[in-house]
Amino acid sequence: MSLRPFTSESYSEDDRPEAWRDVLGSVGLQPTVATATHCGHATAVRRSFEGVVLARLSAGAQAVSPLSDLASDHPVVLLPIEDGVVLKTAAGHQIIAAGHLLLLPRKGSWSVAFQRDMRAVVLSVTPDSLHGRRASAPGLSDVQVVAPGGFSDVVAGMMDQAARHLETLPDVEWAALAQSLHDLLPTLTRHVVEPAADLGGGTATKAATLHRLCQTIERRLDDPDLTPAKVAVAEGISERYLQKLFEGTGSSFTHYLRERRLQRTSADLSNPAEAHHSISEIAFRAGFNDSAHFSRAFRHRFGLSPREFRQHEAERLAASATAAGQRGWPQAALAQLRSQSTASTARKTAVPDPADEIGHDLAAVPGQKNHHHLSANAAHVHWGYFSRSLKPQIEINSGDTITIETLTQHASDDPERMIEGDAGAESVFHWTRDVKNVDRRGAGPMDASIFGRGAGEGFGVHICTGPVAVKDAQLGDVLEIRILDIVPRASSNPDFEGRIFGSSVAAWWGYHYKEFLAEQNAREAVTIYEIFDHDDEPHARAVYSYRWEPQTDPFGTVHATYDYPGVPVRPATVRRRHGVLEGIRIPLRPHLGVIAVAPREADFVDSVPPAYFGGNLDNWRLGKGSTIYLPVSVPGALLSVGDPHAAQGDGELGGTAIECSMTAIFQVILHKKGNLCGQAFADLTYPLIETETDWVLMGFSHPNYLAEFGAKGQSEVYATSSLDLAMKDAFRKMRRFLMNVKGLTEDEAIALMSVAVDFGVTQVVDGNWGVHAILSKRVFEQPPLPQA
Repeated sequence: MSLRPFTSESYSEDDRPEAWRDVLGSVGLQPTVATATHCGHATAVRRSFEGVVLARLSAGAQAVSPLSDLASDHPVVLLPIEDGVVLKTAAGHQIIAAGHLLLLPRKGSWSVAFQRDMRAVVLSVTPDSLHGRRASAPGLSDVQVVAPGGFSDVVAGMMDQAARHLETLPDVEWAALAQSLHDLLPTLTRHVVEPAADLGGGTATKAATLHRLCQTIERRLDDPDLTPAKVAVAEGISERYLQKLFEGTGSSFTHYLRERRLQRTSADLSNPAEAHHSISEIAFRAGFNDSAHFSRAFRHRFGLSPREFRQHEAERLAASATAAGQRGWPQAALAQLRSQSTASTARKTAVPDPADEIGHDLAAVPGQKNHHHLSANAAHVHWGYFSRSLKPQIEINSGDTITIETLTQHASDDPERMIEGDAGAESVFHWTRDVKNVDRRGAGPMDASIFGRGAGEGFGVHICTGPVAVKDAQLGDVLEIRILDIVPRASSNPDFEGRIFGSSVAAWWGYHYKEFLAEQNAREAVTIYEIFDHDDEPHARAVYSYRWEPQTDPFGTVHATYDYPGVPVRPATVRRRHGVLEGIRIPLRPHLGVIAVAPREADFVDSVPPAYFGGNLDNWRLGKGSTIYLPVSVPGALLSVGDPHAAQGDGELGGTAIECSMTAIFQVILHKKGNLCGQAFADLTYPLIETETDWVLMGFSHPNYLAEFGAKGQSEVYATSSLDLAMKDAFRKMRRFLMNVKGLTEDEAIALMSVAVDFGVTQVVDGNWGVHAILSKRVFEQPPLPQA
């Protein structure tokens, strides 16, 4: 019943290739000799039962080949997820779409290349499986590709679903699944080999030809006049032979073409990313040039008219999103990430999108230590997302210092105190019926086609100032960011001039939200605080609070919950309650919730879940005098900061801290990859915080969710995070730190962690839950004791 999770975060850079080779070997695979062994981020979950091994693999681009096992006659079964693969055999190269099953012989010269990311489920059955119980199966000397449909769907579905639940299945249920997969494999092999044998010789050639025919049909699906003759000419075969190949699969060219067109239209009608296309447009793109004929065929196939089907899918998506209470992308909408346009909505924006324009008045002087200032205004911020495609506002040299102004996205909770009179804040928050200065707020679609909240959909909420490019920064380098000072931003409203305010929202994404006492209804509450930072004991006191009531934004959209950042709250729409938290002084912990370099995996990344690139860390230890080290992933690093906090407790239980605009001074130092040896931040793959007294390592449920989940990452991370996973990640990172940086053995590292390392909950509200591990520097300050 062995369950074996794997993450590359447990290993040093030098040890990762061999560790990954062992993972592949456990399912009968190995890195292809001609390619380098993968050494980037990788995760795997493997579970075995009496010789039956099922694995879920997630890693970067690579190619795999058979780990020769002449004793086993069962093939390795590989199911690519999300992206297709390139299969190389003696017959040549073949592109295999995701969802196809590959039956891979245990010997031979084949290889399977994952050109973008490896995301696959693998089934391996060894000769001694189930105490040597063998099921007869035809021999398999060549790779077989099994298209979706019929029995292969049953096997693929069972593999996929079992792989998703490997970590949670009880032993008895896993044993039953393993036995079922063991028994299904010979049947699947016969299903593939024996029907092909009935067609006569040249099975591999015919299978390859049929695959090319299907690819040609897929490419030309929009041609309403596509005929067998056209496809046959394109592939250089006779029309009769083409028809015979399809008949050998139990289908026909006409049936296959119609089914593919209907499947394409059903997928598009289900996809929120296609909501702006009419039904007629979708039908035409799939090769239907007669709307009435399409409607009849669609109803016959799916039991609903196209319009009814689209409405049903939209309602299902909305219901599932509401039930989940999820903050980020719905999975069904993630297709938009691949082709998302940055075009603005029809309403005008008063300033350029920072993705389209670079600041031209700020520049570093080469060879000198310079000081720079980056103000907070609509031209210098990006709201709710990180992006490798953003053009920098400024480029600085290593060692330069820079003052960066940051604004809290919660200033709109009390615009009178936190926006009015402040030119920078007014620039960023300006929003009227006709003009919205910063239109995109989040990594979602600009046309708000998912939930209709607004441009960007609030899939990410933080106002980030930047990005700042660091000269000569490249992939593999480490950026050291020293926080030299951080001070709150005072109100510029004459009625409150010089006073400082912040806001905290107990929101629907808070950990508490489903735990209200039975007699009370779930609700969101906003508390406005005044900050006293010049007192002998700097602190915050509550001024008033109010419960969120539906707010109508200047474009007319009603926000029943706190679901979109920067919606101005008008005093007349809420009932303020004074006298809250009377007699309570909250000690200040001024810090920045967001410090990030650009992630490499996607162009638009939700600012809420933190990860290896930093981001929304929400660790109050990132205040004055602290330093954070981040691994560089893109040229220039592209540093952005934001989400300033006046105070926060570990856990950030209600969903927010005391959110308060601040200005910070940083020194930024670039450490080149070739000079990292011997440093505490060598081999860095995660945010590492250093204070005067401690090392603080940041652990997450999913340390690199973008690589682990691929296209679904910005949804899956919200749905699958847990404190258990975050604790394991923090433990693995601290073990690695103690072994590789401090030179301890594994036994010594574990012994020390148990008695001297403090593990704490960072936050449970940011999608990717966090646990930090704190190691006091004092532990290593004493000289070693003399040997007895």
